[in-house]
Amino acid sequence: MIAITRTKLIAARDPTGIRPLVMGELDGKPVFCSESCALDIIGAKFIRDVENGEVIICEVQPDGSISIDSRKAGNGQAERLCLFEYVYFARPDSVVGGRSVYVARKNMGINLAKESPVEADVVVPVPDGGTPAALGYAQESGIPFEYGIIRNHYVGRTFIEPTQQIRAFGVKLKHSANRAMIEGKRVVLVDDSIVRGTTSLKIVQMIRDAGAKEVHLRVASPRIYYPDFYGIDTPDREKLIANQYEDLDAMCKFIGCDSLEFLSINGLYRAVGGEDRNDARPQFTDHYFTGDYPTRLLDKDGEAMGRKVSLLASNG
Repeated sequence: MIAITRTKLIAARDPTGIRPLVMGELDGKPVFCSESCALDIIGAKFIRDVENGEVIICEVQPDGSISIDSRKAGNGQAERLCLFEYVYFARPDSVVGGRSVYVARKNMGINLAKESPVEADVVVPVPDGGTPAALGYAQESGIPFEYGIIRNHYVGRTFIEPTQQIRAFGVKLKHSANRAMIEGKRVVLVDDSIVRGTTSLKIVQMIRDAGAKEVHLRVASPRIYYPDFYGIDTPDREKLIANQYEDLDAMCKFIGCDSLEFLSINGLYRAVGGEDRNDARPQFTDHYFTGDYPTRLLDKDGEAMGRKVSLLASNG
């Protein structure tokens, strides 16, 4: 959270450090943003990550100087940065939590190739999110990397569009097949994640229509079973494809590919430089995949929600 008054700039990060926040400096003045790439764009210098539970107060003094005061809130919880920042949300040219997002995504592809190899002729990314992972998959597997799909960069991210009709149309506008790199070949299609399955179904069909002999879909993150409640507009649980098709073969048949595999949770942890997941004390926030939310979700607790509504009603 960032707040500003006439004399103060206040930056605060949640006690668990779910979302990133970085501090920079431009012309001797403090700058705050969610990702380090924003500092690069404006020519600011990276200073450090704001710590979980930290509140930084920058105040203009009467002489024009700026004082910076750091305070720690919360109860000393360990940081649990959201893993989906590395999978999808952050830009690949950012450094989040001291880790290069690009390197993490390439490592995801390397680990995916180790866990789920397949005989094929070409590795094709679903751009742009799947590109670093596809490079890693190609490097580890020895299968050539090619841009078999061309992306229209004037179309935004389709999974957050409000209706299925808009999402489906957005997929058609967003991607087109590069037939010369696909026709007659066994294709390994690498994507960063599958949420509803809308994009995957359309793209697999598009690859087949372009003449691919086989389409093997590899996903550089685990299956997403749970929605997010920390500032990201993700679907309700019943709309997530992993919950509609618990059986991997059934999901594969629905999407229309010849084989389908996801990166394991430990493969994801290792890709971002962590150790295998410790169920008792997870290093990251990974609720999308495990259902282990790092905070109590009052809006999903019926009893707590009822008390909240009653209190609001009594207070007018």
